[in-house]
Amino acid sequence: MHYLPEPKQEHGAIAKTAVLLVNLGTPDAPTPQAVRRYLKQFLSDPRVIEIPRAFWLPILHVFVLNSRPRKSARKYASIWSPEGSPLKVHTEMQARLLRGYFGSQVRMPLSVDFAMRYGEPPIQDTLARLKSEGCERVLVLPMYPQYAASTTASTLDEVGGFLRRVRNVPEVRLVKHFYDHPLYIAALANLVREHWRRSGRPDMLLMSFHGLPRYTLARGDPYHFECHETARLLAERLDLAESQWQIAFQSRFGRAEWIQPYTASTLADYGRRGVRRMDVICPGFVADCLETLEEIGIEGRKIFLGAGGREFHLLPCLNERDDWIRALADIARQHLAGWLMESGSPRLEKNRAGDSPSRSDSS
Repeated sequence: MHYLPEPKQEHGAIAKTAVLLVNLGTPDAPTPQAVRRYLKQFLSDPRVIEIPRAFWLPILHVFVLNSRPRKSARKYASIWSPEGSPLKVHTEMQARLLRGYFGSQVRMPLSVDFAMRYGEPPIQDTLARLKSEGCERVLVLPMYPQYAASTTASTLDEVGGFLRRVRNVPEVRLVKHFYDHPLYIAALANLVREHWRRSGRPDMLLMSFHGLPRYTLARGDPYHFECHETARLLAERLDLAESQWQIAFQSRFGRAEWIQPYTASTLADYGRRGVRRMDVICPGFVADCLETLEEIGIEGRKIFLGAGGREFHLLPCLNERDDWIRALADIARQHLAGWLMESGSPRLEKNRAGDSPSRSDSS
């Protein structure tokens, strides 16, 4: 086994701490070639597709990767910004804002960076760079409010892959979920209220979450429960009656049954039933991306209006909202307990190195 080179150790150096935000990922460009590379990595992950490898991989390489990239590239092109992929742009900005927030609040060496589970920048490369910069403690914060094996656990798999390549491993903590964190729910509620103050209230608020195959629920994945709990808490914060909101699940892939109700069929059903205005929020995404901007903002709009609806509003994700950055900081701070104090106290660092405190220090 050949381990990665270790950074030079200096006696008395203060151990640095890092917060690493991790999102799902995105192609490098809205082209079939870039989308193919991305989908190959994404759909090869056994956490994402739980079909036996011997059966799935031939289907992936012979059929999926020869047909889906061209269609997906057109969708990415419809939402691509001058700065690049919206998901990457927002995630990078969230890391920058969180870094600035902690820079004014925490008196210690604290790095904040971001990585993608699939695509650029890779988790393992980012962790290697943080380690080379002297980060001995890393809090991995997947940007998925609700835990799923295909997202959060897959992130931890990749972190584990890095740890297997390192001789002197850093301390690592993982944020499992924050689906019920009060400040996350409050930020969502504030977003909705602000939109309603500007545009009036809808006949129905649809909360659309990314879907998963139904077998994941039967096998013990808590994702379905956590989505419902987020939706319930948000509805309570908005003082909505049961008849004023609905939960649904989007992004179905393949022929297997997925968690229901499906977002597309729900939008069509409400349009046919005479619901005049539909507002849609996607609480499972903290940054706008293909699934929100294209799947809901473009395709979902067509479905609802085509079925008879008259007005459709897609609410943005939390993105760079101040209240969301404060919520993100609070989530990180809770999981950094102990690390912040130790890294921020030169006295503690000297004691750990074997130095004795001076008389003035002990008074």
